[in-house]
Amino acid sequence: MLSLIFLHILMFGDNMINSIWNTSVDLPRFEQLKHDLKTDVLIIGGGLTGVLLALKLKELGVQYTLVEANTICSGVTLNTTAKITSQHSLIYSKINKSFGAEMAEMYYKSNEEALKEFKIRCKNIDCDFLEKDAIVYSLNRSDKINEECEVLKRINADFEFINKIEDLPFSIAGAVKFKNQAQFNPLKFVSAIVKDLKIYEKTKVYSFDGEGYVINGGKITANKTIVATHFPIFNKFGFYPLKLYQDRSYVLALQNAKKVDGMYIDENPTGLSFRMYDDLLLLGGGAHRTGKEGGNWKELNKFKNRFYPSSKEVTRWATQDCMSLDSIPYIGQYSKTAPDIFVATGYNKWGMTSSMVAANLLCDLVMGNDNQYSGLYSPSRKLFQPQLFTNIIESTINLLNPTTPRCPHLGCALKWNNAEKSWDCPCHGSRFSENGKLLDNPSTGDLKIKHRNH
Repeated sequence: MLSLIFLHILMFGDNMINSIWNTSVDLPRFEQLKHDLKTDVLIIGGGLTGVLLALKLKELGVQYTLVEANTICSGVTLNTTAKITSQHSLIYSKINKSFGAEMAEMYYKSNEEALKEFKIRCKNIDCDFLEKDAIVYSLNRSDKINEECEVLKRINADFEFINKIEDLPFSIAGAVKFKNQAQFNPLKFVSAIVKDLKIYEKTKVYSFDGEGYVINGGKITANKTIVATHFPIFNKFGFYPLKLYQDRSYVLALQNAKKVDGMYIDENPTGLSFRMYDDLLLLGGGAHRTGKEGGNWKELNKFKNRFYPSSKEVTRWATQDCMSLDSIPYIGQYSKTAPDIFVATGYNKWGMTSSMVAANLLCDLVMGNDNQYSGLYSPSRKLFQPQLFTNIIESTINLLNPTTPRCPHLGCALKWNNAEKSWDCPCHGSRFSENGKLLDNPSTGDLKIKHRNH
């Protein structure tokens, strides 16, 4: 495993920006769709959510087709830290405040079911699956930890309060531990389940013409459609440009750093996370809203140099996550005006279990079955949350900003990201290379660069 990573280092240099999953497996490739096609269920987007949906629909005997604009799992799934857990930071106290303990319990149960299914499916797959405890800690806010514990007691969650962590090089005010959670290599998992699925790569959906979806070689007509494109691609309904923003975070893979025996994350959104992969410590953090200034790799390097001075950086990478208004994903009907279109987005940095939750829920919905979690995850739930007004302000400021270049998505002024040498949109999170190549959606096209004054 590590020999593959070191081979890449020798070829490309020590500070290569490339996730360790990308060096560990060659995924199967699929042909491009170049003709008209009819299908019962169309899945747009070939990340982990889309692949799980395709697998489940196949197992249920439902006719489906998955189309991916690039190659499967080449986006956010490629850059995850791959923690499979029902502990999503201090989510349960948040849900309790907004929706009550019953909804918090449903969130817990849906993610516990997802975790259990991963354990079953990974049992006979060589994907570096390991059961590990998940711990969310606070450096100085014991009140937040205590509040989370109170809610976890109310919903009968399996947890433990701790006030010391031997693995980490700093003291804490308190932490919550979920035992027997898991971690794995997501691309090895996908490689094992994807081979016999009906997938077309390099097949971008450009628009809907009233009859079908226009692609770069024909048209697809479908009875039901699931949009699993990370950030939803249709802007005319659903209010997703207001309901979502995107957040970037960063990872260093370190050799010769002190090993940790669990998966750790700070309750502070700008704090650090830790997990092992083989002999490498994956140190995560430096998070910030896309298009804004943040700690990025500088913050991680500072921590590395202070606490792991003998460690060596093997590789580094960054990822991008869609953040919902209330920390709960949007999974369900795209909008009330589009009854046959469904969506999965807003995973709030917890994409592994959320992908499985989405696959289970959306399979029921496209088949017309009831699902007890549909109300919790409904994309049409209440819109007026504090984050909504922050999103509106950010969008307004950057729409009125007269600078160029402008994002082709909805016209916001782009910001230069010096750490990653990219043009980033503070409104909705689209990103482009220095030369204008699209890196992250919701934009569906490249950026036309007229000048490069950063």
